[in-house]
Amino acid sequence: MGEPFALLMPVYRGDDAAHFTKAFASSVMQQTRRPDQVVLVQDGPVDDELAAAIEAAIAGCPVPAVHHVIAENVGLTRALTEGLALSEHDIVARMDADDVSLPERFARQVPLVEGGLDLVGTGMLEFLDDDGSIVGKRVPRTDAADIVAYARFHDPFSHPTVVYRRSAVDRVGGYQAMGLMEDYWLFARMIAGGAKVGNLAEPLVMYRVGAGAYARRGGRAQWRSELALQRALRGIRFTTRRQYVRNVTVRGVYRFVPERVRTSLYRRFIANGGTGTTIEH
Repeated sequence: MGEPFALLMPVYRGDDAAHFTKAFASSVMQQTRRPDQVVLVQDGPVDDELAAAIEAAIAGCPVPAVHHVIAENVGLTRALTEGLALSEHDIVARMDADDVSLPERFARQVPLVEGGLDLVGTGMLEFLDDDGSIVGKRVPRTDAADIVAYARFHDPFSHPTVVYRRSAVDRVGGYQAMGLMEDYWLFARMIAGGAKVGNLAEPLVMYRVGAGAYARRGGRAQWRSELALQRALRGIRFTTRRQYVRNVTVRGVYRFVPERVRTSLYRRFIANGGTGTTIEH
């Protein structure tokens, strides 16, 4: 028993059919507490192999499922917005099409939302594409005050792990385009709007790390998104002037250091919830 919830999963042409099948099964059939609805948003055309995997997943889904197809690739922000509108339930769990949910994920997260939280994330295990070996662990901050303070410097949630109330998302305007950081922008607005937040340190999602995963965290495109985000956070007074300068400087440098340095910095200071850094409240 308990409040019903929906699983929201976007998929697009860049996703691998086998990875999608595993992600779908792990988040539906293999959960000790299954979602009550699945909303699968297909963002644009996909190849025949992925299309067949999607069809098989929907046909074999043990709970009501919606396969929403967007004719052209429109990006994650719009895909998630359209998917949320199709959810029949206020509690919504996010999942990406190339990760793996551990069996107790929803049994552990959903009761926290039922108990009063608006947004709950979890820890993650990073695993390699090729052999599945675990190469890293992300441990988020769990105390609400620490999460709020840390959010002034870095996203305190891993987007593929979150469960939230759609009503709390809608109250702050939903997903909005912010370069490559629409999730951080949403969570910051939710916190600024008074959402009750939490994290489980326990890793309940396995995050697939492919070639170039850390390279994609750097470069000019990431820097442009970073600068736009920091300006937006300052614009809603989520950060102080001092925090803005700190963020632009520290996070800006991070985008341009060599990949091996960026990987080392990420694992030391970010993957453990920023506990290696002093964050200004």
